[in-house]
Amino acid sequence: MIFRLDERILFPNPELAGEDGLLAIGGDLSVPRLLQAYANGIFPWYSEDEPILWFSPHERFVLFPERLNVSKSMRKVLRSGTFTVTTNQCFNDVVAACSSVTREGQDGTWITADMKAAYAELHRQGYAHSVEVWQDGGLVGGLYGVKVGEVFCGESMFSLASNASKTALIWLCNTGAYNLIDCQVYTEHLESLGAMMISREDYIGILHKSIA
Repeated sequence: MIFRLDERILFPNPELAGEDGLLAIGGDLSVPRLLQAYANGIFPWYSEDEPILWFSPHERFVLFPERLNVSKSMRKVLRSGTFTVTTNQCFNDVVAACSSVTREGQDGTWITADMKAAYAELHRQGYAHSVEVWQDGGLVGGLYGVKVGEVFCGESMFSLASNASKTALIWLCNTGAYNLIDCQVYTEHLESLGAMMISREDYIGILHKSIA
């Protein structure tokens, strides 16, 4: 059953999501609604020609920072000084780059104009953060997401240079600010760094403990 949201900032129990993780439809992308969603393991994911869709997958692809796997070749890249890493220096540029980069097997982007505006406001209020990777003065990689307690809910990442997005994620893990990085969707790239699937119940348990 798919629930239709109204003006109230309320979500159904995530356990009621369908097999594909779809839980609800409608509502808006206001800061209070987005914070309520993330605090309960729910996130928006939809295309330009669709209504707002809210998901809570049965399994979550996550990375525990202490289990981060950095290869010898990647350690060499990090030591080389090829990249410079900053945070929250150009949030909107990172989001724009994530929305425009071409991804294999993906037609278009889910980062719509409304999504960009919503996350820009989350950033302005201190809830959304970016990591930027620079090379020779140019932005070549990065990621952005939402901080919920000690969990970083990653939204998207991009790379215009080999290993740039990996550098951003490794930097994020090494800050010590988070006990879990929510990667949402499985990729081989993230699995190679140590990401793994956990159940929604385990994820929400970690999330609520982190908030508390």
